[in-house]
Amino acid sequence: MYFEIILVGIIIIFIMAKNGSVSTSNFIEDNEMFFRRFKEDDWDFYCKARYGDNINPNVLFNKRIKNGAIVTGILLCFFIGQLNYIRIIFACLVGIVIFKYDYTRIKGYYKKHLNDIDEMLPHYLKSLEILIQHYTVPVAMGKSMNDAPEIFRSGLQQLVNEINAGNDTINPYMDFAKAYPVRDSMRMMRLLYRLSLGRQERKQEQLLAFSRSISSLQQKARDTKYKNRLEKMESKTMRMLVATGVGVMVLLIIAVMRMMNI
Repeated sequence: MYFEIILVGIIIIFIMAKNGSVSTSNFIEDNEMFFRRFKEDDWDFYCKARYGDNINPNVLFNKRIKNGAIVTGILLCFFIGQLNYIRIIFACLVGIVIFKYDYTRIKGYYKKHLNDIDEMLPHYLKSLEILIQHYTVPVAMGKSMNDAPEIFRSGLQQLVNEINAGNDTINPYMDFAKAYPVRDSMRMMRLLYRLSLGRQERKQEQLLAFSRSISSLQQKARDTKYKNRLEKMESKTMRMLVATGVGVMVLLIIAVMRMMNI
């Protein structure tokens, strides 16, 4: 009897959602400020690293909330005949797992391509270094926007806008570093800020220090890439040796069994 009631309820909710009478999307958008408390600090960065600037991280986050709530609601409906605290907690835990799944998946993508993404910042800073020799830091960043990696463009645009609006503190640089937590981004943004404040007579000296830092960062990225390749080759070699060893052992056991007529 309960199953029939649940089925009818699901059908009614589906029809109302199709007609627009009930909208989970509108509910989530209306309570957006509350749901934003559950958003991970690095969610926007991982979304941009995975999909680029063409995707809105907030839309994907709302979809995560919606999926988790739907799964929790469905489980509660199935448990309605024997509802207790344990089943309620179980339904909520499953909903949380569904909610966290996309974050874990996108974070896994970033970790898998960690070195490639980390290489983008020093590569961009190297091209920026050339422009800084002829322009101020804000002007150089504005001119480098079109050549910057897509993942950094929106953050760079915001950084340049804040500087042009008169914010001459380190905060815009730190906000960029927090939004893009790649290797040594905090340190590089501090160096870039100091370079923007430097006097003209010390500019060449500061540029040399900035260049050395970029070269060190690029070397770290290359070392990490070679290390990952070496570990990958060693892992494949070990798997091959283990498979060969197991195969030889199986053949020896079969040969012994045949000799002993087992």
